[in-house]
Amino acid sequence: MTILKVTNLMKKFGGLVAVNGVDFSFPKGRISAVIGPNGAGKTTFFNMITGIYVPDGGSIELDGESIVKVKPHKITEKGIARTFQNIRLFGSMTVLENVMVGMHIHLKSGIPATLLSLPKVRQEEKLAQEEAFRLLEYVGLAHWMNEEAASLPYGAQRRLEIARALAAKPKVLLLDEPAAGMNPRETAELTGLIRHMQQELKLSVILIEHDMKLVMELSDHILVLDHGEKIAEGGPDDIRSNPKVIEAYLGKSAVEEEVAKQ
Repeated sequence: MTILKVTNLMKKFGGLVAVNGVDFSFPKGRISAVIGPNGAGKTTFFNMITGIYVPDGGSIELDGESIVKVKPHKITEKGIARTFQNIRLFGSMTVLENVMVGMHIHLKSGIPATLLSLPKVRQEEKLAQEEAFRLLEYVGLAHWMNEEAASLPYGAQRRLEIARALAAKPKVLLLDEPAAGMNPRETAELTGLIRHMQQELKLSVILIEHDMKLVMELSDHILVLDHGEKIAEGGPDDIRSNPKVIEAYLGKSAVEEEVAKQ
């Protein structure tokens, strides 16, 4: 069953075609990856799905409903949350407060009630704090709840971004290079966390990642982009041995060497 479908998706920046006619169906409740060399159009692809960029052509459907030209916060309300390639935390806010920020789309108290500090506002805030703490426990950061986000180790900041995204209660979680800058131990912990999220929370996870070991270990389905175009799709075994993928990453000589081995 498909949860997110893109058809003939296109985005141009002046004379540069960043994404060119991409088709792909992301399966519900599975882990998918979007990979490709630098400049392949991967982050632009994510930015269109989340409403940051409006496509110049094609369609994007979430559960069969078009989300093209829908504002980013409305797309979040509909069930898509994301992390970013460059960490975007509120550094001077506490770890707990950062997660609570991710809940704002589900909070119902208006500005007048908040200013008056009505009982229902205080109750809603208490419940939000409890949920934020639960999410911090889930990603292993509860012991840092009162620390400033900027003071956390790099790998912990990555997990905090994931906790904040989970606070939006998504159906689809987009992870943009979640393992970037991590050491092997942190990457192994992240791999386990992503797998737990997919299995326990029934999430559909889509990740952009350059760590091919992580991609091949986690992903059920892989979309490969090069210069904005889809050059391959399939399971890890299909992608690992695909000549177009090998050429895109390593050059034509690598393909010739691989053929010579066979």
